[in-house]
Amino acid sequence: MEENDRVYLREVILEDWSAFHPYSSNEETVKHQPWGPNTEEDSLFFVRQVIIDRKQRHRSRYVFTIVEKKTDQVVGNIEMNIRDWDGVGEIGFIIHHDHWGKGLATEAVQLMINFCFEYCELQRVVATSNPENIGSIRVLEKVGMVKEGTLRKDLLVKGKWQDSCVYSMLREEWIEKSARL
Repeated sequence: MEENDRVYLREVILEDWSAFHPYSSNEETVKHQPWGPNTEEDSLFFVRQVIIDRKQRHRSRYVFTIVEKKTDQVVGNIEMNIRDWDGVGEIGFIIHHDHWGKGLATEAVQLMINFCFEYCELQRVVATSNPENIGSIRVLEKVGMVKEGTLRKDLLVKGKWQDSCVYSMLREEWIEKSARL
């Protein structure tokens, strides 16, 4: 389990589907996602699939529940997929719309980046964001990820091809940043 003073990340449990569903079914929250808004069945399927995926012998998918310590409330989830066994992982996150602007996503992403480099010993961590998703871009920049460029119309979202901004952090950048803290 990864944690700091305000949030902790933990493995997803079956009961989490009911905490995930309010934000995964909210049109505003998922407007930049290629999936959603979810039905209850979709949310339950997602959680069941996450539990199955973590039992794989060569695990490449890590999905954690983001919990705010003060309230012990699930505020979102964060995921990392090892894209390349040469040391590349891709992260993504979603936060309940009632918790936007509180810095919880930034803290969760920082914890996940630490997990990627410490536990998974990755060389590179990447994330993509729709250029219009200013909140997500701010999170990626606050944690020190570097914008590499924009992939043009690479993701089908709600029937429309969208651009994706690509951000990354390298192991040596993470080590340097960690040494300054």
